[in-house]
Amino acid sequence: MKTPNIPVAKEGYPFIFFAAFVTLILSIAACSWIAYLGIAATTFILCFFRDPERFIPAKINAVVSPADGKIISIEKIEDEKYLNQEVFKVCIFMNVFNVHVNRVPLSGQVKKIIHTPGKFYSADSEKGGLLNENCATIVTSEKGVSIAFVQIAGLIARRIINWLEISDNVVKGERFGLIRFGSRVDIYLPVDSSIAVEVGQKVRAGETILGYLDS
Repeated sequence: MKTPNIPVAKEGYPFIFFAAFVTLILSIAACSWIAYLGIAATTFILCFFRDPERFIPAKINAVVSPADGKIISIEKIEDEKYLNQEVFKVCIFMNVFNVHVNRVPLSGQVKKIIHTPGKFYSADSEKGGLLNENCATIVTSEKGVSIAFVQIAGLIARRIINWLEISDNVVKGERFGLIRFGSRVDIYLPVDSSIAVEVGQKVRAGETILGYLDS
C-alpha cells in the first residue's frame, strides 16, 4: 500500500503550489488586494489538505471512524450491495473545513474494492448517498468479521482517492485515501455490533470509536 507524506497529503501539492505561485505573481505585479485573496486561498487549500497524526484506540474489537466530520444518520438496513446481511449504516459528512484524509476503521485484509461511477449531488442528501460516484472497500478481520466503508463524492468533491489494493493487510487507523473538497463516508457494521456514537456527533478519523464488534 502506498503511504502519503505528512503533515500535508501529497495529493494537495499541485493545488498548494499553484495557488502560491499565482499569489507570488500577483504580489510582484503590485496587485496588493488581489494578492491578499491569493494568500487566503493558499492558506485554505493548505489547511484542507492537512494530515495530522492521530492517537488510535488500542481496543481490538473497536471500529474507529474512517473520516473527520459529523454523523448525519445511523440506520439499520438490509445491505444487499456490500456485505449481504443486515447491518448498521453510519453516515459521516465531511465539510470543506474538516481533515479529508481517510483512515482504516478496522484491522484486517482488503477483500474487495468497488468503484461505482455516478452523479455529484450534495453528499449530505439522500439522493447523494444513493446516486453519487463512490468507492467501497470491504475489509475482513482476523476473526472473519467483515465491514464495508464507502467514500462518496459530493457536489464540489469530484475526486475520490483510495490507495488500497485487494489483499492488502491493513491496520486500524492508518491512512487509506481522501476525497477532495467536501464529501461523505458511510460505514457498514454487522447488526450485532454495539454502536457508540449518535446522530449529530462530531467524529475524528482514526480516533473516535464508532462501535464495537460482537466478536
